[in-house]
Amino acid sequence: MGNRDAELVEKISALKKRRNAVILAHNYQLGEVQDIADFVGDSLELSQRAAETDAGVIVFCGVQFMAETASILCPEKVVLLPDINAGCLLADMITAERLRAKKKEHPQAVVVCYVNSPAEVKAESDICCTSANAVRVVESLDAREILFVPDQYLGHYVSSRTGKKMILWPGFCPTHVRISPERIKELKREYPQAKVVAHPECRPEVIALADAVLSTGGMCGYARRDEVREMIVGTEVGIIHRLRKENPGKRFIPASEQAICPDMKLITPEKILWSLEKMSPEVKVPERIRLRAKAAVDKILEGKSKGKM
Repeated sequence: MGNRDAELVEKISALKKRRNAVILAHNYQLGEVQDIADFVGDSLELSQRAAETDAGVIVFCGVQFMAETASILCPEKVVLLPDINAGCLLADMITAERLRAKKKEHPQAVVVCYVNSPAEVKAESDICCTSANAVRVVESLDAREILFVPDQYLGHYVSSRTGKKMILWPGFCPTHVRISPERIKELKREYPQAKVVAHPECRPEVIALADAVLSTGGMCGYARRDEVREMIVGTEVGIIHRLRKENPGKRFIPASEQAICPDMKLITPEKILWSLEKMSPEVKVPERIRLRAKAAVDKILEGKSKGKM
Protein backbone atom coordinates (compact mmCIF):
# COMPACT_ATOMS: atom_id res chain seq x y z
CA MET A 1 0.00 0.00 0.00
CA GLY A 2 1.40 3.38 -1.03
CA ASN A 3 1.53 6.47 1.18
CA ARG A 4 -1.46 8.01 -0.60
CA ASP A 5 -3.54 4.85 -0.09
CA ALA A 6 -2.53 4.57 3.57
CA GLU A 7 -3.44 8.23 4.09
CA LEU A 8 -6.83 7.67 2.46
CA VAL A 9 -7.58 4.64 4.66
CA GLU A 10 -6.52 6.65 7.73
CA LYS A 11 -8.87 9.50 6.79
CA ILE A 12 -11.76 7.07 6.26
CA SER A 13 -11.06 5.38 9.59
CA ALA A 14 -11.00 8.70 11.50
CA LEU A 15 -14.16 10.00 9.82
CA LYS A 16 -15.93 6.68 10.37
CA LYS A 17 -15.33 6.97 14.11
CA ARG A 18 -16.49 10.58 14.15
CA ARG A 19 -19.69 9.72 12.26
CA ASN A 20 -20.34 6.51 14.26
CA ALA A 21 -20.43 4.71 10.92
CA VAL A 22 -19.99 1.11 9.83
CA ILE A 23 -18.80 0.11 6.35
CA LEU A 24 -20.42 -2.94 4.76
CA ALA A 25 -19.07 -4.38 1.49
CA HIS A 26 -20.51 -7.04 -0.76
CA ASN A 27 -18.28 -9.92 -1.89
CA TYR A 28 -18.28 -8.51 -5.47
CA GLN A 29 -16.77 -5.14 -4.50
CA LEU A 30 -13.25 -4.09 -5.52
CA GLY A 31 -10.53 -5.65 -3.37
CA GLU A 32 -9.46 -2.28 -1.93
CA VAL A 33 -13.08 -1.60 -0.88
CA GLN A 34 -13.38 -5.02 0.77
CA ASP A 35 -10.15 -4.34 2.66
CA ILE A 36 -11.54 -1.08 4.12
CA ALA A 37 -14.87 -2.60 5.18
CA ASP A 38 -15.82 -3.62 8.72
CA PHE A 39 -17.85 -6.52 7.32
CA VAL A 40 -17.70 -8.29 3.94
CA GLY A 41 -20.45 -10.70 2.99
CA ASP A 42 -23.40 -11.65 0.83
CA SER A 43 -26.70 -9.79 0.82
CA LEU A 44 -28.22 -11.79 3.70
CA GLU A 45 -25.17 -11.42 5.95
CA LEU A 46 -25.00 -7.70 5.25
CA SER A 47 -28.74 -7.22 5.83
CA GLN A 48 -28.28 -8.84 9.25
CA ARG A 49 -25.24 -6.70 10.03
CA ALA A 50 -27.28 -3.62 9.10
CA ALA A 51 -30.07 -4.71 11.46
CA GLU A 52 -27.71 -5.58 14.35
CA THR A 53 -25.21 -2.73 14.25
CA ASP A 54 -25.22 0.04 16.85
CA ALA A 55 -23.75 2.46 14.32
CA GLY A 56 -25.88 5.46 13.36
CA VAL A 57 -24.56 5.50 9.80
CA ILE A 58 -24.31 2.58 7.39
CA VAL A 59 -22.00 3.01 4.40
CA PHE A 60 -23.23 0.31 2.04
CA CYS A 61 -20.67 -0.67 -0.59
CA GLY A 62 -22.91 -2.61 -2.91
CA VAL A 63 -25.80 -1.67 -5.17
CA GLN A 64 -29.07 0.23 -4.82
CA PHE A 65 -31.34 -2.64 -3.73
CA MET A 66 -28.89 -3.59 -0.93
CA ALA A 67 -28.85 -0.06 0.47
CA GLU A 68 -32.65 -0.02 0.23
CA THR A 69 -32.82 -3.27 2.22
CA ALA A 70 -30.67 -1.69 4.93
CA SER A 71 -33.01 1.34 4.95
CA ILE A 72 -36.05 -0.97 5.20
CA LEU A 73 -34.56 -2.70 8.26
CA CYS A 74 -33.00 0.38 9.88
CA PRO A 75 -35.23 3.43 9.32
CA GLU A 76 -33.57 5.27 12.21
CA LYS A 77 -30.11 5.00 10.63
CA VAL A 78 -28.58 7.02 7.80
CA VAL A 79 -27.81 4.67 4.89
CA LEU A 80 -25.22 5.92 2.42
CA LEU A 81 -24.50 4.43 -1.02
CA PRO A 82 -21.15 5.97 -2.07
CA ASP A 83 -22.16 5.92 -5.77
CA ILE A 84 -25.88 6.45 -6.34
CA ASN A 85 -25.51 5.08 -9.90
CA ALA A 86 -24.64 1.60 -8.57
CA GLY A 87 -27.77 -0.19 -9.73
CA CYS A 88 -28.63 -3.77 -10.65
CA LEU A 89 -29.73 -4.79 -14.14
CA LEU A 90 -31.59 -7.80 -12.72
CA ALA A 91 -33.52 -5.60 -10.27
CA ASP A 92 -34.34 -3.23 -13.13
CA MET A 93 -36.09 -6.07 -14.98
CA ILE A 94 -39.14 -5.82 -12.72
CA THR A 95 -41.33 -2.97 -11.49
CA ALA A 96 -44.11 -2.84 -8.89
CA GLU A 97 -46.60 -1.89 -11.61
CA ARG A 98 -45.73 -4.91 -13.75
CA LEU A 99 -45.80 -7.21 -10.73
CA ARG A 100 -49.26 -5.94 -9.75
CA ALA A 101 -50.50 -6.76 -13.27
CA LYS A 102 -49.03 -10.28 -13.00
CA LYS A 103 -50.65 -10.78 -9.59
CA LYS A 104 -54.04 -9.99 -11.15
CA GLU A 105 -53.43 -12.84 -13.63
CA HIS A 106 -52.63 -15.20 -10.71
CA PRO A 107 -54.72 -13.95 -7.74
CA GLN A 108 -54.10 -17.12 -5.66
CA ALA A 109 -50.33 -17.12 -6.09
CA VAL A 110 -47.91 -16.53 -3.23
CA VAL A 111 -45.27 -14.06 -4.40
CA VAL A 112 -41.70 -15.02 -3.49
CA CYS A 113 -39.35 -12.14 -4.16
CA TYR A 114 -35.59 -12.52 -4.51
CA VAL A 115 -33.87 -9.84 -2.43
CA ASN A 116 -32.25 -8.54 -5.67
CA SER A 117 -35.26 -6.35 -6.42
CA PRO A 118 -36.46 -2.78 -5.77
CA ALA A 119 -38.13 -1.87 -2.46
CA GLU A 120 -41.46 -1.25 -4.25
CA VAL A 121 -41.40 -4.81 -5.58
CA LYS A 122 -40.63 -6.22 -2.11
CA ALA A 123 -43.66 -4.25 -0.87
CA GLU A 124 -45.87 -6.12 -3.37
CA SER A 125 -44.49 -9.52 -2.29
CA ASP A 126 -45.48 -12.04 0.38
CA ILE A 127 -41.98 -13.18 1.33
CA CYS A 128 -38.40 -12.36 0.37
CA CYS A 129 -35.56 -14.83 -0.07
CA THR A 130 -31.85 -14.76 -0.85
CA SER A 131 -29.85 -17.11 -3.03
CA ALA A 132 -28.71 -18.79 0.21
CA ASN A 133 -32.19 -19.67 1.47
CA ALA A 134 -34.48 -19.63 -1.60
CA VAL A 135 -34.88 -23.43 -1.61
CA ARG A 136 -35.82 -23.51 2.09
CA VAL A 137 -38.23 -20.57 1.72
CA VAL A 138 -40.12 -22.24 -1.15
CA GLU A 139 -40.09 -25.61 0.63
CA SER A 140 -41.75 -23.98 3.65
CA LEU A 141 -44.71 -22.70 1.61
CA ASP A 142 -48.00 -24.53 1.48
CA ALA A 143 -49.23 -22.90 -1.71
CA ARG A 144 -50.76 -24.25 -4.89
CA GLU A 145 -49.29 -21.42 -6.95
CA ILE A 146 -45.95 -19.68 -6.44
CA LEU A 147 -44.93 -16.63 -8.44
CA PHE A 148 -41.13 -16.26 -8.21
CA VAL A 149 -39.59 -12.89 -9.12
CA PRO A 150 -37.41 -11.61 -10.73
CA ASP A 151 -34.64 -14.17 -11.51
CA GLN A 152 -35.80 -17.01 -13.75
CA TYR A 153 -32.60 -19.02 -13.33
CA LEU A 154 -32.66 -18.92 -9.53
CA GLY A 155 -36.36 -19.81 -9.80
CA HIS A 156 -35.62 -22.72 -12.15
CA TYR A 157 -32.97 -24.03 -9.74
CA VAL A 158 -35.36 -23.76 -6.77
CA SER A 159 -38.11 -25.53 -8.74
CA SER A 160 -35.71 -28.36 -9.65
CA ARG A 161 -34.67 -28.77 -6.00
CA THR A 162 -38.14 -28.58 -4.46
CA GLY A 163 -40.20 -30.25 -7.17
CA LYS A 164 -42.62 -27.34 -6.97
CA LYS A 165 -43.94 -25.78 -10.16
CA MET A 166 -43.48 -22.05 -10.14
CA ILE A 167 -44.45 -19.16 -12.37
CA LEU A 168 -41.10 -17.58 -13.23
CA TRP A 169 -40.53 -13.93 -14.05
CA PRO A 170 -38.29 -13.62 -17.15
CA GLY A 171 -35.48 -11.70 -15.43
CA PHE A 172 -31.81 -12.71 -15.23
CA CYS A 173 -28.41 -11.47 -14.10
CA PRO A 174 -26.38 -10.41 -17.17
CA THR A 175 -23.12 -11.09 -15.29
CA HIS A 176 -23.98 -14.70 -14.42
CA VAL A 177 -25.26 -15.58 -17.89
CA ARG A 178 -21.78 -14.78 -19.22
CA ILE A 179 -20.56 -17.97 -17.54
CA SER A 180 -20.80 -20.72 -20.16
CA PRO A 181 -20.91 -24.51 -19.78
CA GLU A 182 -18.28 -24.82 -22.54
CA ARG A 183 -15.80 -22.76 -20.51
CA ILE A 184 -16.51 -24.78 -17.37
CA LYS A 185 -15.76 -27.99 -19.29
CA GLU A 186 -12.48 -26.52 -20.57
CA LEU A 187 -11.43 -25.52 -17.05
CA LYS A 188 -12.35 -28.94 -15.68
CA ARG A 189 -10.03 -30.53 -18.24
CA GLU A 190 -7.29 -28.04 -17.31
CA TYR A 191 -7.80 -28.45 -13.54
CA PRO A 192 -9.11 -32.00 -13.07
CA GLN A 193 -8.81 -31.85 -9.26
CA ALA A 194 -10.72 -28.58 -8.95
CA LYS A 195 -14.18 -28.39 -7.40
CA VAL A 196 -16.72 -26.43 -9.43
CA VAL A 197 -19.02 -24.08 -7.54
CA ALA A 198 -21.81 -22.16 -9.24
CA HIS A 199 -24.12 -19.41 -8.08
CA PRO A 200 -27.82 -20.30 -8.51
CA GLU A 201 -28.22 -17.27 -10.80
CA CYS A 202 -26.22 -19.24 -13.40
CA ARG A 203 -27.91 -20.98 -16.31
CA PRO A 204 -29.14 -24.57 -15.74
CA GLU A 205 -26.45 -25.97 -18.10
CA VAL A 206 -23.76 -24.45 -15.84
CA ILE A 207 -25.44 -25.59 -12.62
CA ALA A 208 -25.55 -29.15 -14.02
CA LEU A 209 -21.72 -29.17 -14.14
CA ALA A 210 -21.21 -27.89 -10.57
CA ASP A 211 -20.09 -29.88 -7.54
CA ALA A 212 -21.96 -27.38 -5.38
CA VAL A 213 -24.50 -24.61 -6.04
CA LEU A 214 -24.01 -21.87 -3.47
CA SER A 215 -24.55 -18.24 -2.57
CA THR A 216 -21.39 -16.15 -2.29
CA GLY A 217 -21.41 -16.68 1.49
CA GLY A 218 -21.78 -20.40 0.88
CA MET A 219 -18.82 -20.35 -1.51
CA CYS A 220 -16.62 -18.73 1.14
CA GLY A 221 -17.53 -21.49 3.60
CA TYR A 222 -17.01 -24.24 1.01
CA ALA A 223 -13.55 -22.87 0.12
CA ARG A 224 -12.41 -23.35 3.72
CA ARG A 225 -12.94 -27.12 3.59
CA ASP A 226 -9.75 -29.15 3.88
CA GLU A 227 -10.51 -31.27 0.82
CA VAL A 228 -10.92 -28.19 -1.41
CA ARG A 229 -7.50 -27.24 -2.76
CA GLU A 230 -8.56 -25.85 -6.13
CA MET A 231 -11.88 -24.24 -6.98
CA ILE A 232 -13.46 -23.08 -10.24
CA VAL A 233 -15.60 -20.14 -9.15
CA GLY A 234 -18.88 -19.66 -11.03
CA THR A 235 -19.86 -16.17 -9.96
CA GLU A 236 -18.77 -12.53 -10.25
CA VAL A 237 -14.98 -12.28 -10.17
CA GLY A 238 -14.84 -9.85 -7.22
CA ILE A 239 -15.22 -12.72 -4.77
CA ILE A 240 -11.85 -14.15 -5.84
CA HIS A 241 -10.11 -11.43 -3.78
CA ARG A 242 -11.77 -12.60 -0.57
CA LEU A 243 -11.30 -16.30 -1.36
CA ARG A 244 -7.55 -15.88 -1.93
CA LYS A 245 -7.15 -13.66 1.12
CA GLU A 246 -8.90 -16.15 3.43
CA ASN A 247 -7.37 -19.29 1.92
CA PRO A 248 -3.64 -18.77 1.23
CA GLY A 249 -2.09 -21.68 -0.63
CA LYS A 250 -5.32 -22.65 -2.39
CA ARG A 251 -6.07 -21.96 -6.05
CA PHE A 252 -9.19 -20.11 -7.22
CA ILE A 253 -9.99 -19.97 -10.92
CA PRO A 254 -12.70 -17.65 -12.26
CA ALA A 255 -15.22 -19.56 -14.39
CA SER A 256 -15.29 -16.51 -16.67
CA GLU A 257 -13.02 -13.47 -16.74
CA GLN A 258 -16.02 -11.67 -18.29
CA ALA A 259 -18.24 -12.24 -15.24
CA ILE A 260 -17.80 -8.67 -14.04
CA CYS A 261 -20.64 -6.55 -12.69
CA PRO A 262 -19.82 -2.96 -13.73
CA ASP A 263 -22.20 -1.52 -11.13
CA MET A 264 -20.44 -3.37 -8.30
CA LYS A 265 -17.16 -1.79 -9.41
CA LEU A 266 -18.38 1.82 -9.24
CA ILE A 267 -17.57 2.29 -5.56
CA THR A 268 -13.98 3.24 -4.68
CA PRO A 269 -12.20 4.21 -1.45
CA GLU A 270 -12.23 7.84 -2.64
CA LYS A 271 -16.02 7.72 -3.01
CA ILE A 272 -16.37 6.18 0.47
CA LEU A 273 -14.39 9.10 1.94
CA TRP A 274 -16.43 11.66 -0.01
CA SER A 275 -19.66 9.98 1.07
CA LEU A 276 -18.69 10.13 4.75
CA GLU A 277 -17.58 13.76 4.40
CA LYS A 278 -20.79 14.92 2.69
CA MET A 279 -23.12 12.35 4.37
CA SER A 280 -24.44 11.73 0.88
CA PRO A 281 -25.86 10.13 -1.28
CA GLU A 282 -28.45 8.87 1.21
CA VAL A 283 -30.83 6.03 0.37
CA LYS A 284 -34.15 6.33 2.20
CA VAL A 285 -37.16 4.14 1.45
CA PRO A 286 -40.47 6.03 1.91
CA GLU A 287 -42.31 4.86 5.03
CA ARG A 288 -45.46 3.59 3.27
CA ILE A 289 -43.32 1.34 1.04
CA ARG A 290 -40.88 0.48 3.84
CA LEU A 291 -43.51 -0.97 6.18
CA ARG A 292 -44.95 -3.27 3.51
CA ALA A 293 -41.50 -4.31 2.24
CA LYS A 294 -40.30 -4.93 5.81
CA ALA A 295 -43.03 -7.53 6.37
CA ALA A 296 -41.59 -9.55 3.46
CA VAL A 297 -37.93 -8.96 4.36
CA ASP A 298 -38.43 -9.75 8.07
CA LYS A 299 -39.37 -13.31 7.16
CA ILE A 300 -35.81 -13.91 5.94
CA LEU A 301 -34.36 -12.81 9.26
CA GLU A 302 -37.04 -14.59 11.36
CA GLY A 303 -36.28 -17.89 9.65
CA LYS A 304 -32.54 -17.34 10.03
CA SER A 305 -32.81 -16.65 13.76
CA LYS A 306 -34.91 -19.80 14.27
CA GLY A 307 -32.39 -21.87 12.32
CA LYS A 308 -34.85 -22.56 9.52
CA MET A 309 -33.17 -20.58 6.80
